Amino acid sequence: MNLGWPELLLIFGIIVLIFGAKRLPEFGRAIGETMQEFQRSIKGESKKDSKQEESSSKDE
Repeated sequence: MNLGWPELLLIFGIIVLIFGAKRLPEFGRAIGETMQEFQRSIKGESKKDSKQEESSSKDE
């Protein structure tokens, strides 16, 4: 199954029609958070660990 640009644009257009343009940023944010959580779980980190690392790097 090979998806090119025309097919992807058609799928995106259908998604916009179904959900509306106002809800797309919410979906994008949710997908991004899900991907980050997945990557953290692969690395063996918890959300708490990564927040502690960010705060310690800001203090320096």
